[in-house]
Amino acid sequence: MFDAPAPTTVDRMLTAQQHAADQFGLRATGRRVWGYRGRTLSSAAGPHWLRVVCAEAGTEGGTLWNGPSTSRTLPAAVPRPDLFRIRDWTTDGYAYRAELYAFAPDPMVSPRPVLDEDPGLPETWWKEMLAALDALADVPPPADREAVREEYLRRVIPEFTGHQVEDVVWSTAHGDLHYGNVTRGPHILDWEGWGRAPYGYDAATLYVYALLTPETAVRIRTEMAPVLDRPEAHIGMLTVCAQVLQAQDRVDFYAELAGPVREYLARV
Repeated sequence: MFDAPAPTTVDRMLTAQQHAADQFGLRATGRRVWGYRGRTLSSAAGPHWLRVVCAEAGTEGGTLWNGPSTSRTLPAAVPRPDLFRIRDWTTDGYAYRAELYAFAPDPMVSPRPVLDEDPGLPETWWKEMLAALDALADVPPPADREAVREEYLRRVIPEFTGHQVEDVVWSTAHGDLHYGNVTRGPHILDWEGWGRAPYGYDAATLYVYALLTPETAVRIRTEMAPVLDRPEAHIGMLTVCAQVLQAQDRVDFYAELAGPVREYLARV
C-alpha cells in the first residue's frame, strides 16, 4: 500500500515478522505490504495472512492497536477475514503485535486507495457491500471507539468546505473504506480504525475516492444511493471532502483528489 520505509525500519520490521512467523510455525512469503512509515508489515504466511504492527514501547494499546481484535465482535454479515491468533511482545524499545488471519482468496479492488480506472465490479458486489454497510451501521456506535471525532468534523467542515454542521447522526463505520481495503469478494480488510462516525461516512469514502474516474464515480453514486440519498448522510460526505482538502499537502492521493472534490463541493 505504501512505499518501503527507511532501511533501519525495514530491517527491524523484517526481524519482527520473522519472529512472529516462528511463533505461529509458519514462514512469511510473497509480496510485502507496508503500512504508513513502516508501522505495519503484512504478507502471506502459508495458507494465512500475517500482519505485524509496531509502536514505541509504552504507547501501544488504544483504538488503532485494538481495532482488529475488537472487530471480532461485529456481526458475521460484515464480510472480513477471520482473525485466528494474536501474539504480543516487546523488544529494544518497541512493542509488537502479530495477527494471523484467514487469507482472503480474492484480490484487492485497487493497489492504492483511489481508483485510477473503472474496476468493473458487478452489480452483485455493490449489493453485498450495501448489505455489509447496513449491517455495520445497525451496530450501536461504541462509546470507546471513534472513527471520526465530533470536535474534528465541526472544525474542518466549515474551514475546508464552507458548510456548517448542525445535527450529526452517528453510526458505526469501518472508518477507512478505500479501494485498497476491499477485495473483489467482497471482503473488508484493515479494521484498525472502526468505530463511531457520521452516518454515510464509509459510502461517501467509496464515492469520493472514485472521483478521478468521473464515469465510475457517477455509477458509484447511483449504487450507493440508498445510503447517500438520505439527508443524514450529508455530514458524512462533507467530512470525507474536508479530510481530503485538509491533508492534500501531505498525502499524494489527496492532492490528486483535491480538484475533483472542490468541483463536487461547488455543485452542492
